Amino acid sequence: MTEVLLRTVRRVGTSGAPSDVAVVDGRIAAIAPAGTLDPADADTEVVEAAGAWLAPGLVDHHVHFDQWALVRRRVDVSACDSAEATAGLLGQVARTGVADRVLVGHGYRDGMWPRPARRELLDQAAPGLPTVVISGDLHAVWCNTAALAHFSGLVGRPLVAGEDGVLREQDAFDVTGALSRVPDDVLDGYVADAVEAASARGVTRVVDLEMVFGLDRWTRRVHAGIDGLRVDSGVYPGDLDDVIARGLRTGDVVEGTRGLLRMGPFKVITDGSLGTRTAAVSDAYDELGGHGLLTWPPEEVVPTVRRAVDAGLVPAIHAIGDRANTLALDVFEAVGTRGTIEHAQLLDRADLERFARLGVAASVQPEHAMDDRDIADRYWAGRTDRAFAFASLDRAGARLLLGSDAPVAPLDPWISMAAAVGRDRDGRPAWHPAERIRALTAWQGSTDGRVGVAVGDVADLVLVESDPLAASSGSLRGMRVLATAIAGQFTYRDL
Repeated sequence: MTEVLLRTVRRVGTSGAPSDVAVVDGRIAAIAPAGTLDPADADTEVVEAAGAWLAPGLVDHHVHFDQWALVRRRVDVSACDSAEATAGLLGQVARTGVADRVLVGHGYRDGMWPRPARRELLDQAAPGLPTVVISGDLHAVWCNTAALAHFSGLVGRPLVAGEDGVLREQDAFDVTGALSRVPDDVLDGYVADAVEAASARGVTRVVDLEMVFGLDRWTRRVHAGIDGLRVDSGVYPGDLDDVIARGLRTGDVVEGTRGLLRMGPFKVITDGSLGTRTAAVSDAYDELGGHGLLTWPPEEVVPTVRRAVDAGLVPAIHAIGDRANTLALDVFEAVGTRGTIEHAQLLDRADLERFARLGVAASVQPEHAMDDRDIADRYWAGRTDRAFAFASLDRAGARLLLGSDAPVAPLDPWISMAAAVGRDRDGRPAWHPAERIRALTAWQGSTDGRVGVAVGDVADLVLVESDPLAASSGSLRGMRVLATAIAGQFTYRDL
């Protein structure tokens, strides 16, 4: 028997009266007024929490974990406000000679640039060196001429871009997939570092929607001791046959992973993104015209999703534009299944009640609203009162699940909660404040649905310095995490 005794904690969701909490064999065994629980034996680890707030561990419901681990080692261009500035920064890096075979930047957002991307800028910045810049939303990559030739060879077909050098949607995904092909031991090392960083922010579980099937990679990692997170690993259509053949169903626990790894949802991408101006919308994009892209033919989505559901998989459908969201809800209704819509960024108001009625959760990434507010105001002008409509979804009875879509936004639930309850950042006024949600709703969307801890719960826990249900958006962004534990074992500790 292993035991941890947490002394003098305050529990989130209560009055805050100090308590002692005993954890035995990975579960909460007892809760009593502070000072009344004694260690069971000499081997009990006693942790003096000094009034810290105890809560269920945090969950990021949408990440691309390998991409997040890799991005942490790429050139961050997110602060560049023009194509010229982006190319200039990459040119500086190229001149240091630190780039290997390919120079990779990440995080460009061109929606507000005064001039569009041009291939020649990257050609001039890094002559002869394949140079790729991945957009902040992952739906586009900006390449120089050398990179287009290089990656055409890797993906096995010509990659053709215009004068801008930009590849979008599947072409972009193919390039990022090729960039992800690093040796297993190298990638696992990057992932181990990213797991530690997530634990330091109170995260105990992630839903990993990496585009290459990851269940076997995560099994390998757990066996190697990379065990600081619980992971639900999703699957895309390209690997559906294999998953069905293996009899894997959403929620199945992988043997030999100590319960840390489960089969995740079945992910389908039906449209593009706002940042790349490819999200499928009902009204044309201002300035650009056009209605975005439906990247998966609607007539093929229903039978594909039905096949996955019949095999025991829960669907997670990517839909960003209002047209895509309507079609995604149509899919759930036709198949007669529950699941999630990932992103749900722009909604037809007539669709709000359908989420609750159909049992479809809105898996949203609130920090995207802060990143994209200016782009939305520009290209979705006149429609942004129904963009990132979190409060409207909540009032309609829909369940909200919060995440980051890392690396699109940082893998940090405190940032997601702050954006959801404040809709503000960087000292700017709140954007459409009517769509702010209650702290309680954001909190439940950032855990497994629980508010506080109770006897019998699995001891996936986080200790923080102040009550998150009473914190301002600014305090949430900077929330100090004191400890994180999975099944009573500390994965992070700073007390």
